[in-house]
Parts: sequence; structure tokens; C-alpha cells
Amino acid sequence: MAHNLINYIQRCKAFYDLTNIELYAIMRLRNEVFVVEQNCAFQDADNKDQKCYHLMLWQDSMLAAYARLVPAGLSYKEVSIGRIITSAAVRRTGTGSILMQHALEECQRLFGNTSIRIGAQVYAQPFYAKFGFKAEGEVYDEDGIPHIEMVRTA
Repeated sequence: MAHNLINYIQRCKAFYDLTNIELYAIMRLRNEVFVVEQNCAFQDADNKDQKCYHLMLWQDSMLAAYARLVPAGLSYKEVSIGRIITSAAVRRTGTGSILMQHALEECQRLFGNTSIRIGAQVYAQPFYAKFGFKAEGEVYDEDGIPHIEMVRTA
């Protein structure tokens, strides 16, 4: 796979440890993907970021991929991974898989061996299933996009 040829620098930081440049890159990528590409008008700045960890994969000065690691009790009773995104520039290179593997490792490091719940876009179910996530509950609409909760048990 092509992803073996890409070298990323991984950073995982608490909100208050982010630099201005990192925070700007995160907000820009989230807006680029969720608001512009997916045409979702929603309040991305939801006051959860301050309590979360922010996993970034950098390729030189470009933020290539990002995920928000959410402590238990903030979004769900379980730990959660949210705002999972890759830049359009690196899609179909295996970057999403690299991001998820790092996200799972960081969740274990930060929160221990615990179950993780995500709100997945329905089309992405097979992707998350590769990492041990199983669909739970009914499909629901979030900002005009069908989602389903998925859980990876400890």
C-alpha cells in the first residue's frame, strides 16, 4: 500500500498544550472537510475541545489527518473518538488507517483499556469494522448525513 511511503509526524496534545498554529490547522481542516466538502452547517466549536486530546498527523507543514479523543462522559458514557478526518490531499493512501491505529493506541495510553464508542457515518461502517467496531442501535440523521453508533469493546 502507498501509505508505507508517507512519513507522518504524530502529535497528541491536550487542548491547552496546542500551539496557535496547530489549533488553526485543526479548525481549518475540520471546516474544510465537514463544512465545505460535506456541506454541513453545524457548530463545530462545541465547547468539548477544551476537555479532549487532539491527535494530529503532520506531513511537513500540512495537517494530513486529525482525530479528537474524547474522555468518557463527555459525548458518550464511554471514551470516544470523533472528528475523524483526513485531508483530501492524502485520501486513498492508507492515511485514515494510520490515523485510526494511532487513535486507538493513544486512547489506551490516555484512558486505559476501555470500550470506545463512535458516531460513524453509515458509509464508513466497513472501515471502522476493520478496527473492531460493531454497529449498535439505529441509523440516525446528523446534519443531513446518516450515522450509526459503533462500539469497540475493551
